[in-house]
Amino acid sequence: MRLVLSIVLLLLAAAPGSAAPQTMVVGYIGQERTPPLPLGPLDQPVSDDGLQGARLGIADDGGTGRFLGQHFQLEERVLKPGEAPIEAIASLAASGVTFVVADLDAATLNQALAAPGADKMLLFNSRAPDDALRQQHCRKNLLHTVPSRAMLADGLAQYLIWKRWQHWFLLVGPHPADEALAAALRRAATHFGAEIVVDKPWTFRPANGRADTGHVTLQTEIPAATQVGDYDVLVVADEADEFGAYLEGRTALPRPVAGTQGIVATGWSAVNEEWGATQLQDRFRKQAGRWMTAYDYAGWLAVRSVGEAATRLRSLDASAITAYLRSDGFLLAGFKGQGLSFRSWDGQMRQPILIAGPRLLVSSSPQPGFLHQRTPLDTLGIDLEESACGS
Repeated sequence: MRLVLSIVLLLLAAAPGSAAPQTMVVGYIGQERTPPLPLGPLDQPVSDDGLQGARLGIADDGGTGRFLGQHFQLEERVLKPGEAPIEAIASLAASGVTFVVADLDAATLNQALAAPGADKMLLFNSRAPDDALRQQHCRKNLLHTVPSRAMLADGLAQYLIWKRWQHWFLLVGPHPADEALAAALRRAATHFGAEIVVDKPWTFRPANGRADTGHVTLQTEIPAATQVGDYDVLVVADEADEFGAYLEGRTALPRPVAGTQGIVATGWSAVNEEWGATQLQDRFRKQAGRWMTAYDYAGWLAVRSVGEAATRLRSLDASAITAYLRSDGFLLAGFKGQGLSFRSWDGQMRQPILIAGPRLLVSSSPQPGFLHQRTPLDTLGIDLEESACGS
């Protein structure tokens, strides 16, 4: 009887849920942002996108980790406008935090990476799409869960080529980010065989379409601004969402609008309900009271990557998790139809790019027929052979 009791106690001690709880603290550094003014009455300003995604990721990590005695906690730091991230990095480093979700624009992210203590951390870029962060400014301690501009441009270009909309009118906004996206779109056009027949900057300042006579002005001026030769699709680069939404239905020629408005290439969209995404959308809406944005999704991916690695390894050892995240063995289910992993050369997370309309999902790239020697996901973004990371 005593022998049987000893065996039972040994079995209970070895059971996954019986281990003494261990805690993994994941850091989060975000920035206070003023939501843009809504263009229309259905727009809902969001001031906490990114943070809510990270919070859902911690909840999901805890749900899977509890069976292994693993507990996950999010340590949040939100920078005020103009505040440098040096103190936030220092305080997280003092707390022994290794993994940090960096919900920061590119300039502030570079400051965070240069801060004392950051070299002992692994940061996840969940906000900045800048290709330079994956190229000449890449870092060994930086992974990217937000798609790069090159990935977004390639995902859109593949869909447009698949539709045989090969002749583009590229309309570029006035900001540096717009020009950076335009550069990615020009690269994608060359890479996949599209022709940019018109490449034009946007200089018109439209009246507010919600004003009493705003729609009249738009209806008159936008046809003049888009009076060019023939093309298949108007591709717009307007990351600030200042004018792109006004184009559809008002262009001189009856052509589809795609890019940052119209048919949109994005890492995540509220309209996605395929591949089990409804489960994620419902859990997020229950927590945040709104739809999940692409930045929320990138933050969720970052935190879930840490939790998934810890679960697979049955360990919270930071060194082991870091090595596993960068290995060929890591794969994360991301509700987009394919397992997601990190590229070894630039730290970018491989993931499908959603092609979304205002109310329904249009498609998902990579498109059928776009092949690659490793995985079709590597047809999106900067490939190993063209990477400047580490050079």
